[in-house]
Amino acid sequence: MKILYAIQGTGNGHLSRSMDVVPCLLKHGEVDVLVSGIQGDLTLPFPIKYKLRGLSFIFGKSGGVSLWKTAAKTNFRKLRKEINTLPVEKYDLVINDFEPVSAWACYFKNKPCISLSHQSAVLAPDSPKPEHEDMMGKLILNNYAPNTAAYGFHFASNGHTIFTPVIRKQVREQKITDKGHYTVYLPSYDDRRLIKRLSVYKAVKWDVFSKHNKKQFTIGNITVQPINNEKFTQSMASSSGVLCGAGFETPAEALFLGKKLLVIPMKNQYEQHLNAAALKVMGVPVVKSLKPKYLETIFDWLENGQVIPVDYPDITQQIVDMILQKHTSSGITNKSPEITNGA
Repeated sequence: MKILYAIQGTGNGHLSRSMDVVPCLLKHGEVDVLVSGIQGDLTLPFPIKYKLRGLSFIFGKSGGVSLWKTAAKTNFRKLRKEINTLPVEKYDLVINDFEPVSAWACYFKNKPCISLSHQSAVLAPDSPKPEHEDMMGKLILNNYAPNTAAYGFHFASNGHTIFTPVIRKQVREQKITDKGHYTVYLPSYDDRRLIKRLSVYKAVKWDVFSKHNKKQFTIGNITVQPINNEKFTQSMASSSGVLCGAGFETPAEALFLGKKLLVIPMKNQYEQHLNAAALKVMGVPVVKSLKPKYLETIFDWLENGQVIPVDYPDITQQIVDMILQKHTSSGITNKSPEITNGA
């Protein structure tokens, strides 16, 4: 069996999930990996067959996605060429984690495309929704990566198609301690703004991971360092709490590690507002920004925040097996697994 696994490369969540999903797919045959996007920071431990520019959302520096930069950096002619030339027809199965090139290639070539993503879960009709609906964001989310069947991951399972998060093996194996610091990952804020806001809490040690700096430095009670997957995971596992955007993987990992959590959804990122709504239902505090009017809420979280208990079992292989059984004519195979080398 020949499988194409296509991953959205904007941010790190989809990439980190692939580290667990790909080994599960390998038990069913050959796997070609496709990554599109230009905002990821993780290095994957397996070959990438197709590295495409795709369609990336560009992070700003004041708390949100920059729609202007996103439009300016999108080469629509190249995107169309990538869609037209991707040979999805040669694969027995295409599995897609919110990746637009393979999704639209399948759409135009009438090829089934199986979505296995967090977005499939937040788009489900009965998933929690924010108070104010973003019609443009909803339109983009619904049409970014079309599919013929959808399975999703969310902060809580729901029915037979929405499952609890994939927690990386690296996170599951971490030794959990509390060294008193707070881990921060807010990639849509620049370092200057973070330092200005966080320095108000002088008794708190902040461990900030930044997309905007190449060297580590410390100012007062705040350490800022470049994103490093291993250091970030260790920082979370040894923290008192995690302050981050309302993405999916980082909040899910923080909850799994038993850390108190506070999230700030990105502006102009509807998916994060959907995530924030789901986390709020669970009891996780949500603030709209780092503006001074929310500093008291953050202070209360630091002083009185509670850990939200979750149960996230390791069921990724069972999910992949079920999808393969359902969407291939031969079901589960026993061929020797291998990843094909890059082109």
